Amino acid sequence: MELTTLNTISYIWLALAIIVHVTMFYVTAPFGRHTSDKWGISINNKLGWVIMEFPSLAIMIYFLFTGTHSFHSYVWILFSLWIIHYLNRTFIYPVRIRATPKKMPLFIVLNAIIFNVINAGLNGYYLGEFASEEDYNLEWLTSKTFIFGIFLFAIGMWINLKSDSILIHLRKPGESGYKIPKGFLFEYVSSPNLFGEIIQWSGFAVMAWNLPALTFMVWTFANLVPRAKNHHDWYKKNFTDYPKERKVVFPFIY
Repeated sequence: MELTTLNTISYIWLALAIIVHVTMFYVTAPFGRHTSDKWGISINNKLGWVIMEFPSLAIMIYFLFTGTHSFHSYVWILFSLWIIHYLNRTFIYPVRIRATPKKMPLFIVLNAIIFNVINAGLNGYYLGEFASEEDYNLEWLTSKTFIFGIFLFAIGMWINLKSDSILIHLRKPGESGYKIPKGFLFEYVSSPNLFGEIIQWSGFAVMAWNLPALTFMVWTFANLVPRAKNHHDWYKKNFTDYPKERKVVFPFIY
């Protein structure tokens, strides 16, 4: 594939992200508390996470070891950060969450697979075939974009993991139902876990500084902001004492 072809696909992918972003404010994605029978066949939520996240992990590992430029520059660092994130999402996170009666619609799993194949395919192919030593060399490692980007990535990952832990341990053993999360960034926004992921992949885009990485950042924003809004509205609807000062996903802003 030529770089011009990859760029064309990336621009189309960006345009689709904008369409999806607008649509998701009107169609609630059936995750967790938003799940309903109208979405058809459902599977175990733990299994669903493994199946839908695995393609992103597998594709990036493939390009890391088969790409022309993967080990001819410091681009392997970007591969490694991606792989670390998806090792957690594919295997560790599903083990940590509690099994619930609510299953994951197969529709969501299939859509996530399609997204991950395209997203990881664009990023993996670019990093493996077009990321030369001139782009990702020792000078890049000491550049402001790399330092700022990896700082954002690390902060975002920490926020995401800590927020996930609070949600996972929100209910004591034997308890059921939903509670209002408290502490940490939950004092400021309804979905700090999603806020952290937005920061994380924004940092990746800054570090990588290429078009496919930008598409992932835009898609992360396009997908997670409406989802955070759905969570926020659900909390307000189901808890009369829900803190009025909490924002949706960006502290003090939205």
